[in-house]
Amino acid sequence: MSQDLFDLAGRSALVTGASSGIGRELAMALAGAGAHVVLAARRRDRLEEAAECIRQSGARASVLAIDLNDVHALRSVAARCADLHAAPDILVNAAGINPRLPVDEIDLNTWQQTLHIHLTVPFVLAQALVGGMQRRSWGRIINIASLQSVRAFPNGMPYGTAKGGVVQMTRAMAEAWSPHGINCNAIAPGFFPTELTAPVFDDTAQSQRNAEQTMIGRNGRLEDLHGIAIFLAASASDYITGQTMFVDGGFTAR
Repeated sequence: MSQDLFDLAGRSALVTGASSGIGRELAMALAGAGAHVVLAARRRDRLEEAAECIRQSGARASVLAIDLNDVHALRSVAARCADLHAAPDILVNAAGINPRLPVDEIDLNTWQQTLHIHLTVPFVLAQALVGGMQRRSWGRIINIASLQSVRAFPNGMPYGTAKGGVVQMTRAMAEAWSPHGINCNAIAPGFFPTELTAPVFDDTAQSQRNAEQTMIGRNGRLEDLHGIAIFLAASASDYITGQTMFVDGGFTAR
């Protein structure tokens, strides 16, 4: 039946950056579709709050407090998920940072940290989890790209460079792992209200210009991401891999 194409019952999903913003929203969407969601980020209190919201809806959620800067901790995540009775079939790499700095003010630490969060963390986590996915002959990796994957914005060199890399990393992941039943795709959101985009939305004129750049005539609402997340995590996307889906109201189509 058609509804079975979007049913995530019996699946487990690990979502990074799940304490706020897009990560939290994607975790709630997958939980609503039936997945047992493991919420991963540094701030345990925020994770517990998000997990409780999910549980109150009747869905399953667990909390995994983790320092994404600790590569050893990333490599142990499969075992830690097993302790939570969750072997992730779905990995959503939603953690992110966006240092908005003029190019002359970017220091090496800022550059390396931005690349680490957006490229190294998804790669190491995927390496840690694909073995289990391969044994089950089914898996999904969903990365988060950006408008800046294809557009250059002011004061965005580290972030834009990292997000451009996310698109190519997604293709490379698909080439490596899709023959084993693991589909790898990316979501590229337009302008959505989150902690990262607060400086943009605080500027009313800029926010309005961004809305006018879309074909729909408004900026994104977080619930606009639910459908694409469930689609890419479910069997409905069995023949889609290596792709970046722009959810931007037509911003990049102009």
